[in-house]
Amino acid sequence: MKTVIKRLNLAFFDKQPTLELARLLLGKVLVYQTPAGTIKGIINETEAYTQDEESCHAFGGRRGKRNEVMFWRAGHLYVYFTYGMHYCINIVTGPENWAEAVLIRSVIPLEGREIMLLNRKGRAKNLSDGPAKLAMAYGFDKTHNGLDLLSSDAVVYLEDQGLQAKKIIQSERIGISRARNLPWRFEAKEFF
Repeated sequence: MKTVIKRLNLAFFDKQPTLELARLLLGKVLVYQTPAGTIKGIINETEAYTQDEESCHAFGGRRGKRNEVMFWRAGHLYVYFTYGMHYCINIVTGPENWAEAVLIRSVIPLEGREIMLLNRKGRAKNLSDGPAKLAMAYGFDKTHNGLDLLSSDAVVYLEDQGLQAKKIIQSERIGISRARNLPWRFEAKEFF
């Protein structure tokens, strides 16, 4: 039986809490149609962020130039620069004017590995298993901030290829100092 591949649309995000979306994004495929070719990776690690917890860039509804995209409707790419050296990507998951997003921490390369290797300057080990490495492997930077993943002509979008996580590990988030104890990180190692 052949799996039907479909692009995610607004219905996927609609009325789903961000914590549930962080779990549901596991097994979805992050696609980027680059000028050099297509890159695809299976999302296998995520972290949820909402404006009512203090590690979120929009904590307390704080809105500014850096985090403006977080307040857009679900399905936009929020890209930010961190530690003066790395980009990270998030998928906006909340309703318009309420900042929520899911950080994509890791993908398993599926297609375009050669492009990813070039973008990572030949570093094949742990090619896309961290948020900064993932962004670098895909070639994401601030020019991708605000891209609409749901538009019909999107070059970055999400696919559902019918993959399901065998087991999901839920734990505390990594690399943050505030609200660190919240178990809002989700990881899956195997899919069927």
